[in-house]
Amino acid sequence: MSALLSLAARSAWNRRFVLSLTVFSIALSTFLLVGIEQLRTSARASFSKSVSGTDLVVGARSNSVQLLLHAVFRIGEPTQGMGWASVEKLAANPLVAWVVPLSLGDSHRGFPVLGTTSGYFTHFRYGYREALAFSDGRPFDRLFDAVLGAEVANRLGYRTGDRITLSHGTGGAGFAEHGDKPFTVSGVLAPTGTPVDRSVHVSLEAIEALHLDWQGGAPIPGLSIPPEFVRKFDLQPRSVTALLVGLHSRASVFAMQRQIAEFRPEPLSAVLPGVALDQLWELVGAGESALIAISALVSVVSLAGLVAVVLAGLNERRRELAILRALGASPHHVLLLLAMEGAIVTLAGVLAGLAALVAGLAAGAPMLRAELGIDLPFVAPTTSQVLLASAILAAGFLASLAPALRAYRLSLADGLTPRI
Repeated sequence: MSALLSLAARSAWNRRFVLSLTVFSIALSTFLLVGIEQLRTSARASFSKSVSGTDLVVGARSNSVQLLLHAVFRIGEPTQGMGWASVEKLAANPLVAWVVPLSLGDSHRGFPVLGTTSGYFTHFRYGYREALAFSDGRPFDRLFDAVLGAEVANRLGYRTGDRITLSHGTGGAGFAEHGDKPFTVSGVLAPTGTPVDRSVHVSLEAIEALHLDWQGGAPIPGLSIPPEFVRKFDLQPRSVTALLVGLHSRASVFAMQRQIAEFRPEPLSAVLPGVALDQLWELVGAGESALIAISALVSVVSLAGLVAVVLAGLNERRRELAILRALGASPHHVLLLLAMEGAIVTLAGVLAGLAALVAGLAAGAPMLRAELGIDLPFVAPTTSQVLLASAILAAGFLASLAPALRAYRLSLADGLTPRI
């Protein structure tokens, strides 16, 4: 068997230029099929670990997925804010242990700015209830202090003590800057692999101070309030984007959700993060299935190409196969030889596709982490990924049986008789 395998490998290598395109197409199908599965599982794991220990996310009445995406993942446009009086009333509810208000809407060089309270660094959890930690500096305690996520500091080269200015709006260049009120970096958070890494954190009072001389999303002409005078004004927030709520008991989560749904002062929504994520996966499930189906079709086309290449080469290899038969090879040996050649070509394509996938993930992981906050860690292959790669190998071997059976049926005289 080893001699036959060696002969099959040499035969495939001798026709490497013809088979290289087949290897490339199989590598591409493997890259797509396993890569989509890797992205799907990594994205779900990254989203799931972005917030933990928070029982409810509360905001103005809206779609639960939209509220979760904007409040936790900084994706999408801001929803209508909820009034500060509602925040205080919910915080005073006997079922509530803590609340963390969130205010979004500004940015810094494309990174979202999050206005919050010092309780954010105490109560916010990610992953398996891991607390936020500082790699340098401290939380904000002065009005114009800013705490940077790890990705913001790394990409922009900031350190504690540096001065930055924020921009109005959630875009990048082209938005009006609050250049008259600079912030000082007071701390840098340790990496978390969540949207926290790409956020700039400031106090809610600082958000109000920035917009004292703004109205309707634009500066008031002829009015500019210097930063040293902003303390003379009332900096209590009028509204916030959302509220993270922690309860004394998880058993009361549905009772609290019902109370918020019936909240009289203003219409509010209370979202369970895990339930909203399940709804998100249901929404994107059709798209995931379509991508996997397209990748599977690419794999079928690649294997069909393998069959076509081997069948087309049979006519040229008639004499070669006949000589093998004359030297004592049985029809079964010929069948195994061609089947092994197909398996070797398929294996080479699968290995090339997996190598390209690893290289692509290594190159694209920093970009995905910076732009979308999705972490793609290098972990052991999942069962589904192993099954997909094994399915391509098995399909390649089965596909190679078609030309092998064709060669099996060729008689010895067929290969030794010249065709005119």
